[in-house]
Amino acid sequence: MRSVWNQVKTQIHKKIPHHSFMVWVEPLQWLDHREDEVVLGCPNTFARKWVINHYTDLIEEELERVFQKPCRITFEICDQEKQNGDRDLGGAQLPLPHVTNRPNGPCLLYKDFTFDHFVVGMCNDFAYNAALALASGRNVFQNPLFLLAKTGLGKSHLSQAIGNYILKENADTRVCYMTAEDFTNAMVHALRHDKIEQFKERFRRQCDVLLLEDVQFLSGKQKTQDELAYTLDALFAAEKKLIFTSSHLPDDIPKMDGKLTSRLSAGIISSIESPDYETRVRIINKKAALRSVGIPQDVVHYLSSELTQNVRQLESGLIGVVAKASLLKLPIDVKLAESVVKNIVRRSREITIESIQKLVSRYYKVSMEELLSRSRKRTIAQPRQIAMYLARRYTDQSLQAIGRCFNRYHATTLHAIGTVERLMRQQGTVQKQVEFLSRRLESGNF
Repeated sequence: MRSVWNQVKTQIHKKIPHHSFMVWVEPLQWLDHREDEVVLGCPNTFARKWVINHYTDLIEEELERVFQKPCRITFEICDQEKQNGDRDLGGAQLPLPHVTNRPNGPCLLYKDFTFDHFVVGMCNDFAYNAALALASGRNVFQNPLFLLAKTGLGKSHLSQAIGNYILKENADTRVCYMTAEDFTNAMVHALRHDKIEQFKERFRRQCDVLLLEDVQFLSGKQKTQDELAYTLDALFAAEKKLIFTSSHLPDDIPKMDGKLTSRLSAGIISSIESPDYETRVRIINKKAALRSVGIPQDVVHYLSSELTQNVRQLESGLIGVVAKASLLKLPIDVKLAESVVKNIVRRSREITIESIQKLVSRYYKVSMEELLSRSRKRTIAQPRQIAMYLARRYTDQSLQAIGRCFNRYHATTLHAIGTVERLMRQQGTVQKQVEFLSRRLESGNF
């Protein structure tokens, strides 16, 4: 059942934000399957409650799709033995010490995101060496480090690898790993509950290493930018280690305060590009070895030649091949790989911004003219934002290109994407709507 659960997680990964998947879904363990009941293990009580409230329907839906019949899920708390034993699927996460009372859940690092598991090639060798040097303390002049990459190319892997390396060397190091949105929510929570001094104490004086992901989502959040700038000043003055990740250069992030832009750009900025063919081959071989799966080299080379977008697409292809072979009792060969790749490549090639606009227009019963208008009515603005989110998720178009297709600036597009991600977490109805539209796009039924 290991391959089945990996297949289910792969599909869920496509439907929710990456950092949400890594924190809440990836740590879940497959414990048992009893007739129409599946037992999944959660690392702690908080995670169990959060997953039940936010992801039960999505997981049940994907399990039903695989088993072709309804499945009921039971969530259990895994003890330490289960988390570290043979039943561990490699997805458990490592709780960070000294980071407590986080309003939005525990701060976790994915344990497999290490330097040893990162495949180095011409596309990322500078970023890898800069991250390793900063983690090992070989060159203090590289602090801070800004990792620049599109989705799925490994910037989160390198960021968390730094945290894992430092904690392995000294478990008492106070490491704080979070997204920019988490930082914003923590600050808002502190302001609302009159705990801003505790917030400042936590980030300015009780943090040795700050790993801040997706700083592009700070766009337009002036109060958060001001607080973060002061925090970075305090940490930099105390010679703490700072690591940032983003899909945009600091100067290209709209509505970003100049002072914060200067602080984010103060150290090394290292970009990660799409992997070349040889690197893609090594990535597939590495991931297959980590899963203890034997893949013929002709299949590896076929996947590497066809799946060229990013690491996540390669992993999707690998998991798809293994899962299909396991479920249908077929040998892993090029013919099987072709059937898996065909769906992945077809989906990425056929989905366009125009097809997304038409689907959203029909679903929400708004005209194309209204969708592209300047109207701010909620019944029009929210479908427009969801269409922008889907365009960013399912096409290779830039924020600027997406914005032009909706008669908007790229800053508005960035804001729309962040709004939809927030609504998906807070409102089950919005999440279900996005999931439905995603399924229509992925099935080609649009």
